[in-house]
Amino acid sequence: VQLQASGGGSVQAGGSLRLSCAASGRTLSTYAVGWFRQAPGKEREFVAAISLSGSTFYAESVKGRFTMSTDNAKKTVYLQMDSLKSEDTADYYCAAKRGGIGVVLPEYIYWGQGTQVTVSS
Repeated sequence: VQLQASGGGSVQAGGSLRLSCAASGRTLSTYAVGWFRQAPGKEREFVAAISLSGSTFYAESVKGRFTMSTDNAKKTVYLQMDSLKSEDTADYYCAAKRGGIGVVLPEYIYWGQGTQVTVSS
């Protein structure tokens, strides 16, 4: 499956963005999907994930501000980001894995390209 991430941009602190992760080749119905981010000079870190059944899990740093969802056709996964902070600035990547939700990068076998999010204070 090929993943295409989009929706990044520049916003002021407190603003919102919605990232999309679109699948081509097949649906995401047999995969868990995660979002990761990488800030300049830092390692890539887990942000959020959604399971095959629609259950979600979030990193503590984004819990209550970010929301993952998927469309009915299971072809696109979204990351709604509200109350953005300057520390959310990073390149955001979506990825897919078989099985349940995971927070560890090596578990994910398909990766999209990054989409840049810049939050100014």
